[in-house]
Amino acid sequence: MKTDAPTQMKVDLVVIGAGSAGLSAAAGAAMLGLDVVLFEKGEMGGDCLNSGCVPSKALLSAAKYAAAARESSTYGITTVEPVTHWPSVQQHIRKAIDTIAPVDSQERFEGLGVTVIREHAHFTNPNTVASKSVVVQARRIIIATGSVPAIPPIPGLDTVDYLTNETVFWTKSLPEHLLILGAGPIGMEMAQAFARLGSAVTVIEMDKALARSDRDHAEIAVAALRKEGVTILEKHKAVSVSQADGVFSLEVEDESARKTLTGSHLLVATGRKPVTDGLALQAGNVETDRQGILVTDKLRSVSNKRVWVLGDVAGKGQFTHLAGWHASVFVRRALFKQGSKSSSLPLPAVTYTSPEVAQLALTEAEARAEYGDSIEVSRFSFHENDRAIAEGKTEGECKLIIRKGKLVGASIVGEGAGDIIQLVTYAMSNGMKVQSLTNFISPYPTRTEVVKRAASAHFTDTVFGKPARTLVSLLQRIP
Repeated sequence: MKTDAPTQMKVDLVVIGAGSAGLSAAAGAAMLGLDVVLFEKGEMGGDCLNSGCVPSKALLSAAKYAAAARESSTYGITTVEPVTHWPSVQQHIRKAIDTIAPVDSQERFEGLGVTVIREHAHFTNPNTVASKSVVVQARRIIIATGSVPAIPPIPGLDTVDYLTNETVFWTKSLPEHLLILGAGPIGMEMAQAFARLGSAVTVIEMDKALARSDRDHAEIAVAALRKEGVTILEKHKAVSVSQADGVFSLEVEDESARKTLTGSHLLVATGRKPVTDGLALQAGNVETDRQGILVTDKLRSVSNKRVWVLGDVAGKGQFTHLAGWHASVFVRRALFKQGSKSSSLPLPAVTYTSPEVAQLALTEAEARAEYGDSIEVSRFSFHENDRAIAEGKTEGECKLIIRKGKLVGASIVGEGAGDIIQLVTYAMSNGMKVQSLTNFISPYPTRTEVVKRAASAHFTDTVFGKPARTLVSLLQRIP
């Protein structure tokens, strides 16, 4: 039977992947008048919209209402124990996704002039990408295929019906007892959310929980989750897993003992890996290693200069906001010939537990390892912040990591930390000194005032020390 030959096309830009990085780059290029073809074999919007940031924050929002009901007596309000109606929670999650989806839709991008092809794409040579229906030759090619859950080689795991961030929101019923492998941001956020909604939750972590966050601040968040009833087993290794009659049996061990945990559901949250399978990268002369695609700090393939790699698959970090920055780097470098790099700006990261843990650039431990005793740490506690006191949310602090008057990192733990750290991010991104964080009027009472107070604390000895007092004493003699 005769079949139609694939359509042949020549364009300025091909983008593989319609997640945050791919969509932003495609939109920018199309709005600047370039011919753009966008390939996406799955859902438009990628992981963030469909199974990551949006559904997880919607779930966390629902869980906060349950927590607020339990805490209300502290504020003089009497309520009953909240009851979770899981289908309604799922409806809330779906509504959030559906409300945002039009921004990432095929129709919107076609309206911008992008040719959207909903098929799997792969390289056929260094400047050509093909799918079932088209063969596209391009001046530039972007790989923005994102990442997927990394599944550890635990005996028995491949035989059970485990959950990942792609499926945990759509379970038929609220888990009675949720076992979670991994205490990174995803694992800890889901642990608190499901515990607040009424599930028993046990988290198993080979290292320390929130290991990449500032240690002091991670421990505050871990303590908060434990106080809410989440069991967190640090320094525990999963040995094997099985499932029978709807019950998971997870064998774990630490340095001293081995034991078996049981639960109704198992969530695997042990990290993510870049998506490179099926791209025929060898045909595109795109080199890889065990971590993924080899790229420069300019986000170009080390072996094929016409190929750019953006987002999670670039191996520079797995954040939606970083993917958006990568798209900006591409537009600046490739289209405007400016000098942006993936590392041009400090990278913030937030774990949206309650309290939130926000990290910018280096942690205190990382800064000490790199700069030794030349760093200084300035802090201010939420316990001394009037807004936090008024609202009864005083757990946390702002920590600034300073070297020679400039910021090299920061961490904030507390209510709204992800919003508060943006002030520090702006200052550090624009090369401002710590003093700039003292030189503005902060509206009262706000939590963001902790940043100004932490920065001011750095100058306490300078402003109020003996030399300053001597100077003021001399100045007082002037009529």
